[in-house]
Amino acid sequence: MTSISSTPRIYVDADACPVKDEIYRVALRHGLPVSVVAGQFIRVPQDPLIERIAAGSAMDAADDWIAERAGKGDIVITSDIPLASRCVKRGAEVIAPNGKPFTEQSIGMTLAVRNLMTDLRSSGEVTGGPRSFAPRDRSAFLSALDQTIRRIQRQRAAPSAPNQN
Repeated sequence: MTSISSTPRIYVDADACPVKDEIYRVALRHGLPVSVVAGQFIRVPQDPLIERIAAGSAMDAADDWIAERAGKGDIVITSDIPLASRCVKRGAEVIAPNGKPFTEQSIGMTLAVRNLMTDLRSSGEVTGGPRSFAPRDRSAFLSALDQTIRRIQRQRAAPSAPNQN
């Protein structure tokens, strides 16, 4: 496990992320730095708390960049299940753009289902794709992100609270 960083950072797997604007608003409200990681440069707001990372065009370059840096006390936003698995194993909080958290308890089954669906599609089965992103997903995401930030902040505050014995 990695040690907890001094300030939580939000890592965004940005290439196909539909909630980037929401992430920026919530992060700035809480004063948290954001690393927006994509294969190529993408437009981000001009703010010192928001950095954009062009990880390169190699396969999984953005995923590798995030997975190498995210750790305990950080938040990763991704719908990429293998990346989510890597980050959960490093102790990061991981949230999908629809608000679904990836946890140690859920990631194994989620990864297994993903692999099964990939195998079915490669054998010619028509499985359909993911459902469309809806307004309720955006709302669920905002709620999950805010709750996760508050939980991390409480965890950070707890050890430094003075002993009242």
